[in-house]
Amino acid sequence: MKASERNINSRLLLFMAVLILSGLAIVYKLVRFQFVETGELERTANFTPVKTQPIKARRGRVFTQDGALLAVSVSHYNMSFDPLVANEELFNRHKYALADSLSKILSSNKGHWLAKIEAARKNGNQHIPIAQNLTHAQFKRVKNFPLFNLERLAGGFIWKRETHRVYPFGQMARRLIGRYEIRENEEYMLGMEGAFHHDILAGKDGSQKVHSLQTNITKTIEVISNSTDGLDLISTINSNIQDATHQALLNAVEIHQAERGVAIVMEVKTGAIRAMSNLNLQKDGQYKEDFNYAINSRYEPGSTFKLISLLAALEDRIADTSNVFHAPYGKYTIYGKHVNDSKPGGYGPISLAKAFAVSSNTAFAEMIHQGYKKRPEQFVNRLYSMQMNQKLGIDIKGETKPIVRYPGDAGWSGLSLPWMSFGYEIQLTPLQMLSYYNAVANDGELVRPLFAEAIQKAGKIVKSFEKEVIHPSIASKKSIRIAQQLLRDVVEKSYGTANKLSDSQLTFAGKTGTSQINYSVDDELNYVSSFAGYFPAENPKYSCIVVIDKPDKSRQIYGADVAGPVFKSIAQNVLTETPYISEISIAQIQNVLGPTGNDQLRLPNFIGMHKSDVRALMNNLDIEFNIQGEGIVTQQSEKAGTPITQIDNLQLIMS
Repeated sequence: MKASERNINSRLLLFMAVLILSGLAIVYKLVRFQFVETGELERTANFTPVKTQPIKARRGRVFTQDGALLAVSVSHYNMSFDPLVANEELFNRHKYALADSLSKILSSNKGHWLAKIEAARKNGNQHIPIAQNLTHAQFKRVKNFPLFNLERLAGGFIWKRETHRVYPFGQMARRLIGRYEIRENEEYMLGMEGAFHHDILAGKDGSQKVHSLQTNITKTIEVISNSTDGLDLISTINSNIQDATHQALLNAVEIHQAERGVAIVMEVKTGAIRAMSNLNLQKDGQYKEDFNYAINSRYEPGSTFKLISLLAALEDRIADTSNVFHAPYGKYTIYGKHVNDSKPGGYGPISLAKAFAVSSNTAFAEMIHQGYKKRPEQFVNRLYSMQMNQKLGIDIKGETKPIVRYPGDAGWSGLSLPWMSFGYEIQLTPLQMLSYYNAVANDGELVRPLFAEAIQKAGKIVKSFEKEVIHPSIASKKSIRIAQQLLRDVVEKSYGTANKLSDSQLTFAGKTGTSQINYSVDDELNYVSSFAGYFPAENPKYSCIVVIDKPDKSRQIYGADVAGPVFKSIAQNVLTETPYISEISIAQIQNVLGPTGNDQLRLPNFIGMHKSDVRALMNNLDIEFNIQGEGIVTQQSEKAGTPITQIDNLQLIMS
């Protein structure tokens, strides 16, 4: 072979070798790009086990009757960065812009962030914390930063969403709102959050199959079932009435240095609970809602129970309002035990009507003892016929059953009848006692207390809750009319125990109560002061009960002095400052808040709202907002009803 031919063949072989090597290099690059730069972790995922992961449903919101938020789930985001995911060219191209973006929304300057991410990449650190507890609006901005706007496995942005339940009202109605949580695989369901969890608020979780690719990184490979968001609950609570009730009760327990206090407001016709406040003295001297005494705790009602004794006596015709009783020197003796009137020396001969107004223990003890001593079961049967021995059957869990002993039961004695006549040896919850005053205001109809007004889905009412009647008439119309007049006499007659509370601008009817606790031990003797009634007296809209435990004995102890002013303050605020809202409030909720999806939401009218309410609502919307000042919102930069998607930044001014 000639030398020239050998040279040509050598060059040809060399050329072919270069071609083959170049081809191999290209294949290598493609393979590397396929499996390393754009998804090498997916290849390794094939060797990790597939697991099923829940898709959490969004929990429904809880509103007041007039549209304020009582409970809302707010999403917060925790974010980190893996600087090793992006290839070198991509990292170097975007690191300066990323550092600049981070410095504008988070703490520290551009130089700090640049040095931090460069050092992490150099040292092989795959996890740099970026921020915690950012709102959805902040997360949306960060997610669009350079590198972060790429797929998780290309840019290295790692995030995790956590949902927290927020209660904008703070301590107001906190125990009634309640909570739902799971601890050690056991459900804890309290208040409305617990009562309406499964059927309304919870929704239904979905599920998906995922591969675990890295710590905190998973890849969905199949959605088994989608989640269904929970429905919104419109409660019966009215924010204005709740605020008035809470403030009046708080002021009273602080003034009287009481151990605890309860106040409830119920709508007469429907039984809807418009306010419920439970305040208990803490070790630090502050009052807090830590237990629902209104529902879960019994007490001896004292003289407020005389209303029930009166109805029983009238129904069984053992007495009428003209019957006269006389306990010499204000003392009625039974089996060697004495019943005393609060007035030294007693009242002398006194009619039943006046005895009710002045709250004479001796007159009621004599009436019930003499009228039923030969057949004590008749008195208790009368109470049972009113269903006083039964729970009200409310939605809220934990209602305590009343204690109404029957002749022959453990603890029953010859003293039981007279003592029961004025509210001892019988125990009820404050809500149960209030329900019977509400029944008298309602012309005898005993209705079940309601806590839910309606259920809302995507801004539309899908179910409304109606009045539920427990007993159509706890007594005859005649007896109810007599009781209504005597309850007015307590307030309006000059000798009535609540006469000092009377007001020419406000009519109400009710009964004072002052019961002793730990009365068998002198050093431990304390009092429970109460007032139960309804307003206005002539056409009742609301019933109300106030119970205050252990007021300072060195100050005031009587129901008219301790609990009565709270009742009056609530009534004044409700009737003079709070509009009567029914279907209008539901329509407002529909028009303002709309459904869950932001593409359909419209801006609420924030005028008059407190900062906590504004923040709780805004944190769930994709809007940047700024609040200036303190107090309540007086101006907003965008009109109510503007679609959320058309708003970039909302300015709110408070004063």
